[in-house]
Amino acid sequence: MRRAWWPRSLAGQAIALQVLVITIVVATGSILALIDARQDGDAAARQQVVSIATALADAPSTAAAIESHRATEILQPVTEAVRTDTDIAFITIMAPDGIRFTHTDPRQIGGPYIGTREPALRGETYTEVYTGTLGPSVRAIVPVRNTRGQVVGMVAAGITQQTLAQRWRDQVPAIAVVGLGALALSLVGVWAIRRRLLRQTHGLRPDELRVMYEHHDAILHSVSEGLIVLDRNRVVLANDEARRLLGLPPGEVKPEDLPDFLRSYEPGVRDELHVTEDRVLVVNRSKVAGSASGGQERSDRGMSESEVVTIRDRTELQGALGELSSLQVLTDSLRAQAHEAANKLHTVITMVEMGRPEDAVTFATAELALSQRLVDRLSDDVGEPALVALLLGKTAQADERGIALTITEDTHLPGASEGLPLTPQEIVTVLGNLVDNAMDACDRDDPWVEVTVSLDDDELLMRVADSGAGMDADTFARAMQRGYSTKSDGGTEHHGLGLALVAQVVARHGGKLTADVTYGSVVTVTVPRAA
Repeated sequence: MRRAWWPRSLAGQAIALQVLVITIVVATGSILALIDARQDGDAAARQQVVSIATALADAPSTAAAIESHRATEILQPVTEAVRTDTDIAFITIMAPDGIRFTHTDPRQIGGPYIGTREPALRGETYTEVYTGTLGPSVRAIVPVRNTRGQVVGMVAAGITQQTLAQRWRDQVPAIAVVGLGALALSLVGVWAIRRRLLRQTHGLRPDELRVMYEHHDAILHSVSEGLIVLDRNRVVLANDEARRLLGLPPGEVKPEDLPDFLRSYEPGVRDELHVTEDRVLVVNRSKVAGSASGGQERSDRGMSESEVVTIRDRTELQGALGELSSLQVLTDSLRAQAHEAANKLHTVITMVEMGRPEDAVTFATAELALSQRLVDRLSDDVGEPALVALLLGKTAQADERGIALTITEDTHLPGASEGLPLTPQEIVTVLGNLVDNAMDACDRDDPWVEVTVSLDDDELLMRVADSGAGMDADTFARAMQRGYSTKSDGGTEHHGLGLALVAQVVARHGGKLTADVTYGSVVTVTVPRAA
């Protein structure tokens, strides 16, 4: 079971662990500093007593005083003066047999030295920790030689361990202040980190964050819409559907892998249509809003340039809309023809009532022959019923709008069974959009549109010309990429899908889409014939 004193949130657990580690580190460091200070004090004490004893032993006056048999009288004042100046416990000068000539306590003069003398008698400098008349001490004993090199005495200098302990304890407050200061500074930093973590994790526990991640990850992989999170020049996230719709590579997604319309920061876009090589996509873009507490911080770091992009596939829907549009054209054509037939029927009846039956027959026969001639020619030259229906419908639609639509004599297309490179639906999409664009763009003072559809051994050709001014190369390129249109609609321009859908079908089959201005604005589609 979870301990009641252990924090529940991720921030609390992380900070508790950091506080524990910092406390252990600071405490351990302080203890090691105290141990090091003690060891340094012992080493310094040994070096100090060795230096003092060596200096006195090497002084010629020391050996001379010992050989003069007045050692105590001469050397006692000197050793006491040196001891007082160096703040050590004792300086003892003795004879080779250990009898003291000097001592801190005058009553000990003439008594035997308590300690190790053999190394000094062999001419060596020796240090040890020994308990003498003043208690445990760190001491050094150095031989005194005369001018002939003979050992005539010894000098011992020492510092009591009580004095060393006091020196060591004097350093404890400074070490404690430094340790507590480091601990306090670390805790302040940890507290600041805790506040930041609480803001970023919203106080959630590790298990709650794990469950949230697993749920969000499952949702992102299962939703039917593409989802991309962009942060400045970085792709933070792209789910499976987004990768499929945009053809993104596996693994990390780089900005250059995205299509052009996602490489700019444009939050607020709603239901914008974009055409890729094989899809029609609906794109929505929303700015990532920071929380109330962290919004300014996010803005300062540039997080305001983060956005969420959702992408929906409208390819199949767009195909259905294209077919519906074709049916609508046929419906409008039938309606217009019915209306026109009614007018002509009334004219014929009126002529008969006026007693002019010959004129009525001539009028009816001429109109019927004209319409039938077009139907017969298209039926003979075009073997694809969907294309025949489209051309008849567009002819009626153009006639209703006062536009002269001509289907050239070069038009010739066999049926689908003879190896068309496009399906009937794709032919309707390509030619229907081209004719619609031409009727919208033709010159209102001289409105005409010319259509040619032919198939030879090498390729399928569809050419639509109109009396309009046409588009320059840049405008035509934008129209193929994003559905840009120059149609006037209460503004200077708007975006559609006509040429973009045409370009999509043509690119899918390895064809070419070109535009030029010769006898009019001419748009030509060529698609290689299937092997």
